[in-house]
Amino acid sequence: MMKTWHMALPLLCALLLPTWSVAQISLNVSVNVPPPELPVYDQPPIPGDGYVWTPGYWAWDDDVQDYYWVPGTWVPAPEPEYLWTPGYWGFNNGVFLWNAGYWGPQVGFYGGVNYGYGYGGNGYQGGYWQGGHLYYNRSVNNINNVNITNVYNKTVINNVTVNRVSYNGGNGIHVSPTPTQLAIAHGPHLEPVPEQRQHVEAARGNPALRVGENHGHPPIAATARPGVLTGAGVVAAHNAPTRNVQPRAAEPQQRRDQPQAESRAPQQQQRAQQDQQRAQQEQQRQQQEQQRQQQEQQRTQQEQQRAQQQQQRAQQEQPREQARPAAPQQPHPAQPRPAEHPTEHREEHEPH
Repeated sequence: MMKTWHMALPLLCALLLPTWSVAQISLNVSVNVPPPELPVYDQPPIPGDGYVWTPGYWAWDDDVQDYYWVPGTWVPAPEPEYLWTPGYWGFNNGVFLWNAGYWGPQVGFYGGVNYGYGYGGNGYQGGYWQGGHLYYNRSVNNINNVNITNVYNKTVINNVTVNRVSYNGGNGIHVSPTPTQLAIAHGPHLEPVPEQRQHVEAARGNPALRVGENHGHPPIAATARPGVLTGAGVVAAHNAPTRNVQPRAAEPQQRRDQPQAESRAPQQQQRAQQDQQRAQQEQQRQQQEQQRQQQEQQRTQQEQQRAQQQQQRAQQEQPREQARPAAPQQPHPAQPRPAEHPTEHREEHEPH
């Protein structure tokens, strides 16, 4: 279901992915099963001034061969004037590859995925930096619980169909980066801060956040602070099952994960087959379109060849007409002479 790449990864990524994604990519896995749709959840209240919202996403756990949900959370900006560009899954050449998020002066390309709360698929409408302070948009941020004066109200209108697709390419979202986003991808970056990495590890260690357990509705969809998955500020996804979300007691990894992986194998295999069938159908459609274009091109070439042949025959006929001698004029027929009567010769005989 999954392959891990190490030393050959940069070269292989350059071969598999479009040039626009290589500059910002950070990968260590490829998956042939599409990530689930994004869950619907409410944003928890902001802890304080200077925090930036980082949306939740589906990550892949190689040990259990399953996706798990990394809850959205508020993270202190590592530096003034820096914003968060979310990561995203991209489909290319039959596999799903993860493009890691990063901090930077501007928000770059994140696959067109609509993560919500200011991340509508293009840029960030949740706030902006000015004079060393982050100004928050009240229309997309939950900031009513704290005294933050650097706020404004701006309605965010999505000009695209709102959906919960969580990946770019294939049967997902078809959006390419703009020239500005390409420039941002080559600009200064900061990797996820330690709080974010600890947050990911905490989510990975909680079995309740795996797709095989929550079926796409994680009981911990968002948190007020990174790494804190219990207590106040924890928000469940809509339609999430009610259950204890504490991490399980330590068990032998092989005994705990093997039955879960086996029970999820048929479902994952079915999803993989469906995605493969869709990819094959799309490939067949493209081949048929290509054949149609080739046939049209052949007909055009044949018409051009016939026109050239006619032109060549016309050019060949023209010299023949010019070189052909003029036909001689026919003389007028001579008038027939009147028949001459033969002169009678008389022999005179001398008398003997």
